[in-house]
Amino acid sequence: MAKKVREKALDTRAAREKLKISGKPYYRSIDPELHLGYRKGKSARRWVARIYLGSGQYRVENIGYADDIAAADGEKVLTFWQAQEKARAMKEKPVKTDPARYTVCQAIADYIISLDGKPTQHSAKLRLAAYVPDALADKPVAEVTVQELETWQRDITKVPPRAHTAKGATKQNYRQVDMSDPEVQRKRRSSANRIMTNLRAALNLAFKHGKVPSDSAWRRVRRFKGADAARLRYLTVAEAKRLINACDPDFRVLAQAALLTGARYSELTRLEVQDFNPDAGTLYIHRSKSGKARHIVLTEEGIELFSGLAAGRAGSASLLGRVWVKNAQARPMAEACERAKIDPPINFDGLRHTWASLSVMAGLPLMLVARNLGHVDTTMVERHYGHLAPSYITEEIRKHAPRFGSIKSNVKAIRG
Repeated sequence: MAKKVREKALDTRAAREKLKISGKPYYRSIDPELHLGYRKGKSARRWVARIYLGSGQYRVENIGYADDIAAADGEKVLTFWQAQEKARAMKEKPVKTDPARYTVCQAIADYIISLDGKPTQHSAKLRLAAYVPDALADKPVAEVTVQELETWQRDITKVPPRAHTAKGATKQNYRQVDMSDPEVQRKRRSSANRIMTNLRAALNLAFKHGKVPSDSAWRRVRRFKGADAARLRYLTVAEAKRLINACDPDFRVLAQAALLTGARYSELTRLEVQDFNPDAGTLYIHRSKSGKARHIVLTEEGIELFSGLAAGRAGSASLLGRVWVKNAQARPMAEACERAKIDPPINFDGLRHTWASLSVMAGLPLMLVARNLGHVDTTMVERHYGHLAPSYITEEIRKHAPRFGSIKSNVKAIRG
């Protein structure tokens, strides 16, 4: 008889009650290539078995309900110890996934596992755990309909964006926004598109691995049109100078690095001294949002900044001089905007848009902008910055369009 494996966080109802609700199971290794998982949804509590198949592939199977609410019966409702035995039995007699039983929850779990090591894994996990309801998560993928997915997608747009909620809280907090505002509505549709993209990827993976017979349901669900056409806010050179002068000393280095590279916050905070190449005048980004590495070409001003930061320091040291944790940039950025009188204020990601916008307006080819930003092609750059690029159409219209001798204003804008 196999040895029972203990796990303080899972082996009793009281211990499991302390766990946070999560779309991804809490796993415990019980045998080589076998994990027992506990999925704590908002309403359902389930045991799952994760069996390693080789070549980085896993099979995740529902075992039964946990005895959190109902008493264990040894079949549908199981204790931690009973779930262990059932998981071992599944490993000994592996069966092909039955499409009629393979649920959306299992598809999401397999998808999150497939993202292992990619920067998007954490955000996809949180997004799907937060927005996929239990009714949809527990449904077999083969039974999901177009109408269900479209209704779920629309429902996301009808609620305000989520706000930080304390651990253990029974009620989710939401931001105070005017849901009748067209811009708020656009943002909610954009969020719905991103969430649907993650769910579609999970379901596509299930179809690719032969776990569901058809992908027609989610393939026919359309994105909300025009939802991603946000007006990107960027700073003028004068505003950027004011912002830099208004920054706290340690944050000033981070803001300057963003303005001189167009790099993302997460990319900048991972930089080490050895990532700066003073001879080539480049920064090496080990891992970008797409998961691929790239070299950022610096201007003379950028080379000067990073040369000063790297001088006399060990190669493994943080290039920016200190460790920046997730979201630590939000408050100093807001304070700097207020002191610099940047109105409307701009978030840290706006510094990336500033580098791209000013580069495009200065005539830098879109392909080179895309390369420095880390995009695989110019699609995103054309969508967001293409209208800023000098073009034949712009030149010809300004050259040949009629003039009417309008009276000039005596009011002049003061520019830095």
